Amino acid sequence: MKIKKAILIAAGSISFLLGTIGIILPILPTVPFYLLTACCYAKSSEKLHSWFTGTKLYKNNLESYVKGEGMTVKSKVKIMAVVTALMTAGFVMMDEVPVARVILLVIWSVHALYFLLKVKTIPVK
Repeated sequence: MKIKKAILIAAGSISFLLGTIGIILPILPTVPFYLLTACCYAKSSEKLHSWFTGTKLYKNNLESYVKGEGMTVKSKVKIMAVVTALMTAGFVMMDEVPVARVILLVIWSVHALYFLLKVKTIPVK
């Protein structure tokens, strides 16, 4: 059990670091890394989870989404831009695998529709 806890703490800490770097570098998505951090910390350490959910980084990037209120337009655009850029790179590299290109297009389309239709848009606080 201690090994599992240590692995979750390490994974949470690495995802927290990557999410924080994502605030500065638009190529890294902040929200998914912070969601992973919250999940890992919640399953491994109540103290770390309480600390993380009390940070300004969590409150600015995830709190409204976790509460079911939605996301700001800025957060949605940032996530979609990163996903689109990464999937475009994969799409370009798969010029000899048309089936993979179709799969990427379907995944991107579902992702875009989810953000447009299912995730509520909230005004900037």
